[in-house]
Amino acid sequence: MSDYLIRATGFGGHVRAFAARTTEVVEEIRRRHDMWNTASAAMGRTLTVSAMMGAMLKGEEHLSIKIKGGGPIGQIVAEANAKGEVRAYVTNPHVHFELNDKGKLDVSRAVGTEGFLYVVKDLGLREPYQGSSPIVSGEIGEDFTYYFAVSEQTPSAVGVGVLVNPEDRAVIAAGGFIIQLLPGTPDEVIEKIEQHVAKLPQVSRLIGEGLSPEQILERVLEDVKVLSRQEIVFKCTCSEQKIRDILHGLGKEELTSMIEEQGEAEVHCHFCNQRYHFDKPALQDIASKIE
Repeated sequence: MSDYLIRATGFGGHVRAFAARTTEVVEEIRRRHDMWNTASAAMGRTLTVSAMMGAMLKGEEHLSIKIKGGGPIGQIVAEANAKGEVRAYVTNPHVHFELNDKGKLDVSRAVGTEGFLYVVKDLGLREPYQGSSPIVSGEIGEDFTYYFAVSEQTPSAVGVGVLVNPEDRAVIAAGGFIIQLLPGTPDEVIEKIEQHVAKLPQVSRLIGEGLSPEQILERVLEDVKVLSRQEIVFKCTCSEQKIRDILHGLGKEELTSMIEEQGEAEVHCHFCNQRYHFDKPALQDIASKIE
């Protein structure tokens, strides 16, 4: 089963919902960065939310999420767009702890709870939309639930999870959901959603058992109507040509100084972990094209 997300409504159109399976994408990023288990869980939860938030956009719009909680994982960064293309990284991929008292990966300890969650949306306007909220638990799902409430004034329930094989560190399952109340949602609907969410097993376990995003939403909502389905794929926007353009943009004087002092250049992409190496002849070729 490939990674995908759905947009839907429930309870007669009183709520809108998103649900996603992100197992393959999270595993690819884990493999690229040789991530340890707790780091994979933190990154995967954040990436899953970013994918679903990307589905709230349209056209060429895209967003960036940064979580800075002061924990040993450092910064978590995820990007997504309206086309289902995502990428993510963490400052320190080699973070892992013993399971917490609930038998889950201790994401909160890795992320930390002293900091903020930041969202920047490029909506094609003169200035990008910027929102932020304090980190409340470091568990990611609860932090985004709080973010939607205080920064976007949208009552929401966010559930995300990542299941990792403790032996080879491979991602077995990853995904999540976002439920958002629309204006005028009756109190009895809100109560039912709260009851259903409280009874719901871990999202990662549901996906590991083979449940689809549609089936997960049916566990939380009633009268689910799927509006659209979209594939989720890992896509990094870096390329050798983009790096060449950056080096070209340094100007002849600075690039000549780099050639004389270092004789080469290497640029590392944080997102895909690709390294671009330019030897002296390559740098001289770039410099020769600067007017």
